[in-house]
Amino acid sequence: MISIQMQDALNQQIVLEGYASFLYLSMASWCDHKGLPGCAQFMHRQSDEERVHMLKIFHYISEVDGFARSPEIKQPPHEFESIVELFEMVFAHEQKVTAAINHLVDLSIKENDHTTLNFLQWYVMEQREEEAQMRFILDRIKLIGDGPQCLYYIDKEVEEINKKAAKAPATAV
Repeated sequence: MISIQMQDALNQQIVLEGYASFLYLSMASWCDHKGLPGCAQFMHRQSDEERVHMLKIFHYISEVDGFARSPEIKQPPHEFESIVELFEMVFAHEQKVTAAINHLVDLSIKENDHTTLNFLQWYVMEQREEEAQMRFILDRIKLIGDGPQCLYYIDKEVEEINKKAAKAPATAV
Protein backbone atom coordinates (compact mmCIF):
# COMPACT_ATOMS: atom_id res chain seq x y z
CA MET A 1 0.00 0.00 0.00
CA ILE A 2 1.31 3.41 -0.95
CA SER A 3 0.87 6.49 1.23
CA ILE A 4 -1.35 9.33 0.08
CA GLN A 5 1.65 11.68 0.15
CA MET A 6 3.69 9.36 -2.10
CA GLN A 7 0.71 8.79 -4.38
CA ASP A 8 0.24 12.54 -4.79
CA ALA A 9 3.96 13.09 -5.41
CA LEU A 10 4.01 10.33 -8.05
CA ASN A 11 0.93 11.83 -9.69
CA GLN A 12 2.78 15.15 -9.88
CA GLN A 13 5.62 13.31 -11.61
CA ILE A 14 3.08 11.97 -14.11
CA VAL A 15 2.18 15.58 -14.93
CA LEU A 16 5.86 16.48 -15.37
CA GLU A 17 6.55 13.50 -17.64
CA GLY A 18 3.39 14.19 -19.66
CA TYR A 19 4.40 17.81 -20.11
CA ALA A 20 7.85 16.70 -21.29
CA SER A 21 6.22 14.45 -23.88
CA PHE A 22 4.11 17.31 -25.24
CA LEU A 23 7.00 19.79 -25.05
CA TYR A 24 9.22 17.51 -27.12
CA LEU A 25 6.38 16.88 -29.57
CA SER A 26 6.02 20.65 -30.00
CA MET A 27 9.77 20.93 -30.50
CA ALA A 28 9.64 18.18 -33.13
CA SER A 29 7.11 20.21 -35.09
CA TRP A 30 9.31 23.31 -34.87
CA CYS A 31 12.32 21.30 -36.10
CA ASP A 32 10.26 19.91 -38.99
CA HIS A 33 9.20 23.44 -39.90
CA LYS A 34 12.84 24.61 -39.85
CA GLY A 35 13.99 21.79 -42.13
CA LEU A 36 15.85 19.84 -39.44
CA PRO A 37 14.64 16.25 -39.94
CA GLY A 38 17.31 14.70 -37.69
CA CYS A 39 16.38 16.99 -34.81
CA ALA A 40 12.67 16.43 -35.48
CA GLN A 41 13.11 12.65 -35.36
CA PHE A 42 15.13 13.00 -32.14
CA MET A 43 12.38 15.07 -30.52
CA HIS A 44 9.68 12.64 -31.65
CA ARG A 45 11.64 9.80 -30.06
CA GLN A 46 12.14 11.82 -26.88
CA SER A 47 8.42 12.59 -26.78
CA ASP A 48 7.57 8.88 -27.06
CA GLU A 49 10.10 8.06 -24.36
CA GLU A 50 8.63 10.60 -21.94
CA ARG A 51 5.17 9.15 -22.50
CA VAL A 52 6.55 5.72 -21.60
CA HIS A 53 8.08 7.22 -18.44
CA MET A 54 4.68 8.69 -17.55
CA LEU A 55 2.89 5.38 -18.13
CA LYS A 56 5.41 3.42 -16.03
CA ILE A 57 4.56 5.63 -13.06
CA PHE A 58 0.84 5.44 -13.84
CA HIS A 59 0.94 1.62 -13.84
CA TYR A 60 3.15 1.51 -10.75
CA ILE A 61 0.68 3.55 -8.72
CA SER A 62 -2.08 1.11 -9.64
CA GLU A 63 0.13 -1.90 -8.81
CA VAL A 64 0.67 -0.63 -5.27
CA ASP A 65 -3.06 -0.04 -4.72
CA GLY A 66 -2.96 3.68 -5.33
CA PHE A 67 -5.00 5.85 -7.66
CA ALA A 68 -3.18 7.23 -10.69
CA ARG A 69 -4.64 10.35 -12.24
CA SER A 70 -4.56 11.32 -15.90
CA PRO A 71 -2.62 14.56 -16.06
CA GLU A 72 -3.87 17.93 -17.18
CA ILE A 73 -1.11 19.15 -19.46
CA LYS A 74 -0.25 22.83 -19.88
CA GLN A 75 0.26 23.96 -23.49
CA PRO A 76 4.00 23.90 -24.23
CA PRO A 77 5.70 26.62 -26.25
CA HIS A 78 5.81 26.10 -30.00
CA GLU A 79 8.17 28.88 -31.08
CA PHE A 80 11.87 28.91 -30.33
CA GLU A 81 14.53 31.49 -31.14
CA SER A 82 17.12 28.95 -32.23
CA ILE A 83 18.19 25.33 -32.06
CA VAL A 84 20.48 26.35 -29.18
CA GLU A 85 17.55 27.75 -27.20
CA LEU A 86 15.55 24.61 -27.93
CA PHE A 87 18.23 22.23 -26.63
CA GLU A 88 18.99 24.49 -23.67
CA MET A 89 15.29 24.31 -22.80
CA VAL A 90 15.40 20.51 -23.09
CA PHE A 91 18.45 20.35 -20.83
CA ALA A 92 16.81 22.64 -18.25
CA HIS A 93 13.65 20.55 -18.32
CA GLU A 94 15.62 17.33 -17.84
CA GLN A 95 17.37 18.92 -14.85
CA LYS A 96 13.94 19.81 -13.45
CA VAL A 97 12.81 16.20 -13.91
CA THR A 98 15.98 14.97 -12.19
CA ALA A 99 15.30 17.23 -9.21
CA ALA A 100 11.73 15.91 -9.04
CA ILE A 101 12.93 12.28 -9.15
CA ASN A 102 15.44 13.06 -6.40
CA HIS A 103 12.60 14.52 -4.32
CA LEU A 104 10.62 11.30 -4.83
CA VAL A 105 13.66 9.25 -3.75
CA ASP A 106 14.02 11.42 -0.62
CA LEU A 107 10.32 10.98 0.14
CA SER A 108 10.50 7.21 -0.29
CA ILE A 109 13.46 7.09 2.12
CA LYS A 110 11.65 9.32 4.61
CA GLU A 111 8.57 7.10 4.43
CA ASN A 112 10.63 3.91 4.57
CA ASP A 113 8.94 2.90 1.30
CA HIS A 114 11.44 0.40 -0.08
CA THR A 115 9.20 -0.69 -2.94
CA THR A 116 8.93 2.82 -4.34
CA LEU A 117 12.61 3.46 -3.69
CA ASN A 118 13.46 0.38 -5.74
CA PHE A 119 11.05 1.43 -8.51
CA LEU A 120 12.61 4.90 -8.69
CA GLN A 121 16.17 3.62 -9.21
CA TRP A 122 15.42 3.09 -12.90
CA TYR A 123 14.46 6.78 -13.16
CA VAL A 124 17.61 7.88 -11.35
CA MET A 125 19.76 6.12 -13.95
CA GLU A 126 17.56 7.25 -16.84
CA GLN A 127 17.88 10.89 -15.80
CA ARG A 128 21.65 10.62 -15.59
CA GLU A 129 21.63 9.33 -19.17
CA GLU A 130 19.16 12.02 -20.35
CA GLU A 131 21.19 14.88 -18.88
CA ALA A 132 24.44 13.49 -20.28
CA GLN A 133 22.93 13.18 -23.74
CA MET A 134 21.59 16.74 -23.71
CA ARG A 135 24.95 18.07 -22.48
CA PHE A 136 26.65 16.17 -25.32
CA ILE A 137 24.32 17.72 -27.90
CA LEU A 138 24.81 21.21 -26.47
CA ASP A 139 28.58 20.70 -26.48
CA ARG A 140 28.42 19.68 -30.16
CA ILE A 141 26.34 22.74 -30.99
CA LYS A 142 28.89 24.97 -29.24
CA LEU A 143 31.69 23.37 -31.27
CA ILE A 144 29.85 23.66 -34.57
CA GLY A 145 28.23 27.03 -33.96
CA ASP A 146 24.60 27.89 -34.56
CA GLY A 147 24.68 30.04 -37.68
CA PRO A 148 22.37 29.20 -40.61
CA GLN A 149 24.96 27.03 -42.38
CA CYS A 150 25.85 25.27 -39.14
CA LEU A 151 22.30 23.99 -38.73
CA TYR A 152 22.96 21.36 -41.39
CA TYR A 153 25.85 19.94 -39.37
CA ILE A 154 23.95 20.11 -36.09
CA ASP A 155 21.11 18.18 -37.70
CA LYS A 156 23.58 15.56 -39.00
CA GLU A 157 25.09 15.15 -35.52
CA VAL A 158 21.65 14.58 -34.01
CA GLU A 159 20.81 12.20 -36.85
CA GLU A 160 23.83 10.08 -35.81
CA ILE A 161 22.40 9.92 -32.28
CA ASN A 162 19.12 8.71 -33.79
CA LYS A 163 20.94 5.97 -35.70
CA LYS A 164 22.68 4.78 -32.54
CA ALA A 165 19.39 4.78 -30.65
CA ALA A 166 17.74 2.75 -33.42
CA LYS A 167 20.47 0.09 -33.09
CA ALA A 168 20.25 -0.05 -29.28
CA PRO A 169 18.19 -2.86 -27.77
CA ALA A 170 14.71 -1.81 -26.66
CA THR A 171 14.21 -1.49 -22.91
CA ALA A 172 11.29 -3.18 -21.23
CA VAL A 173 8.50 -1.03 -19.87
